[in-house]
Amino acid sequence: MTWVLVAMIGLVAGVVSGLFGVGGAIVIIPGLVLAAKLPQHTANGTSLAALLLPVGLLGAVEYYRRGEVNVPYAAIIAAGLFFGALLGAKLAGSVSDVALRRAFGVFLMIVAVRLLIR
Repeated sequence: MTWVLVAMIGLVAGVVSGLFGVGGAIVIIPGLVLAAKLPQHTANGTSLAALLLPVGLLGAVEYYRRGEVNVPYAAIIAAGLFFGALLGAKLAGSVSDVALRRAFGVFLMIVAVRLLIR
């Protein structure tokens, strides 16, 4: 059952990523923590590993084929992601599982509120 659950989390995250252009982490991480019962740190690392190829390649190729990718901006953002992910992973290692989970929840709420009121 766990494999089916994890596969469904991946499918939903893929649809959300392709539809809204967001990182699937907003689906994957809560799914892994709440449904698959992974620790927050493990969910974060698993999400990063899972998103590395499929979202970055297949989703971007489809948008690129329609002329909807600003390649110079994407390259600059990719450089920031490259170094920022390393920094973020190092910072996460010094934070407790509970604190990291709460911080992620606050981050999601802030994003949700800003999207709803703008």
